[in-house]
Amino acid sequence: MKNDHAEPRTASEAGWRLSRYNISAKHPENKGFIIVNLMKGTCITMDPIDMLPLSALDTLSEDSPVLERYKKAGIIVNFDEQAMLESLARGACAYPVSVGLTVCPTMGCNFDCPYCFENHKAEKMNAEVQDDIVALAERMLNASGAKHLHVTWFGGEPLLAPDVIESLSDRLIKLSADKGADYQATIITNGYLLDQEKADMLSRVKVNSYQITLDGIGPAHDATRHLAGGGPTFFRITENLRTVKISGKINIRHNVHAANKGEMEQLKAFVQTLAEESGNDLRYYPAPVSGNDASDERQSNVNLLCGTDSAEVGIMQDSHRFHRGRGHYCMAHHLWGVGIDEKGRLQKCWEDVDKPEHSFGSAKRWDPKDPLGTADDPDKLTVYLNTAGALRDAECRDCLWLPACCGGCPNKRIYMERQCVPYKNEPEAYALAVWQARLEKKR
Repeated sequence: MKNDHAEPRTASEAGWRLSRYNISAKHPENKGFIIVNLMKGTCITMDPIDMLPLSALDTLSEDSPVLERYKKAGIIVNFDEQAMLESLARGACAYPVSVGLTVCPTMGCNFDCPYCFENHKAEKMNAEVQDDIVALAERMLNASGAKHLHVTWFGGEPLLAPDVIESLSDRLIKLSADKGADYQATIITNGYLLDQEKADMLSRVKVNSYQITLDGIGPAHDATRHLAGGGPTFFRITENLRTVKISGKINIRHNVHAANKGEMEQLKAFVQTLAEESGNDLRYYPAPVSGNDASDERQSNVNLLCGTDSAEVGIMQDSHRFHRGRGHYCMAHHLWGVGIDEKGRLQKCWEDVDKPEHSFGSAKRWDPKDPLGTADDPDKLTVYLNTAGALRDAECRDCLWLPACCGGCPNKRIYMERQCVPYKNEPEAYALAVWQARLEKKR
């Protein structure tokens, strides 16, 4: 029987408490605060008086209307956030939102960049492997029931094999249509071979997003992104971007290291001017360079960023792609994304596509209906899936940044060492950057 005379519960008695994933910063324009919640992916501003109820949850009624804004923003919660992240990680492994294929038509490359994580081999994908990929895509769509197929063209340099891209795309587009799934594609290319004929072909086969790297202006770029055997590339790439009409978004990646860090603003302005001149949708973004075995073997002379030097770059990059906590870092953490090299070998990470020893199976034999039973090396599959969420790692489990970084790059965690966000000790700077990025989007 309901007791109509019972005292109403306070918010804290009802289980409401501050989220463990709030970060804050003083508002740069007034006396208020910016509150960012890494779990919910929200960013709100508050006056000092708005903050007072957050320190009074043990006296405020659970029904107080002033709490609604905090609840909606995820600033206060009444559930176990760590348990939710673990559930999200488990769900990401199996939940078939989309099938994602990273396809390398060749592992050969016309560049020899000192920080590249790959060792290149100049073989091209043959017709039999293409048949296997189409059959694999059909098995993955059938088993998952997903209504979206996304292909990333990668390598090596994928535009060394445009015929493979065209023929395989046509078949995958038809397969998607037959299965009632929509199809999208992106390409990661150095841009050197991107003429109008190839751009038109890529548009026809539904490539609507590009990643092309510029490492600075002129000599700064050519110092690290040069032709195999030597030779500059900056002028030809930028002329392609200026004169070729390219359909879709073009992300201009700047691999930032100590030698070219000073050119960030100059290159950003250059990209903006290039976009205006060409009419192409060019967007600059910086990314810190990190070490890897292949670059070490090349005895790279690139002074890699580390520690606090890369915090500024990391904040600039991640604040513009701020999102709610997902429980997984990348496709390596879920079953429905695979990398495929020119031989049809399957990997869980595109940093492994040149390493046959890291392959878990083949496009010919692997079937996601029985993912472990049909894997040639099940351990190479489960080692990735089981890093999702990173809750086994005590330091990650208790870390403020877990919803945002999900334990960091699984490849680095498995084969090198855990890679934390470079701005781990600068939450206030990150909160300000997220707020500023939101303002830019509104403008």
